[in-house]
Amino acid sequence: MIIYKQNMKFFRNPNVTIAVFAVYTAAMYAIFMPKNNEVSVTEKWITAGVSIAVLALLWVLLRKREKLRREREKEMQALKEERRNKIAENTGEQPVKKDK
Repeated sequence: MIIYKQNMKFFRNPNVTIAVFAVYTAAMYAIFMPKNNEVSVTEKWITAGVSIAVLALLWVLLRKREKLRREREKEMQALKEERRNKIAENTGEQPVKKDK
């Protein structure tokens, strides 16, 4: 189970996701674009540019989402520690301080 979670963290990384999409897009262009004689060279370049722009936008949005997720995790950890300390104070025990 631990290995599965580590692998999922790797795949949830925005850089890995974008790299996979970029390799897929490049492979599709390498395979299908030279064979397509129905569109002009300009249209091929515009299509490639748009797909690169979409990948860049996706990368920015995924990084922003990852940042928000990390901030939420930090807030949740802080709330948990706060609750533990409040319970410890009410029961007369020493507050627990977690160091990372």
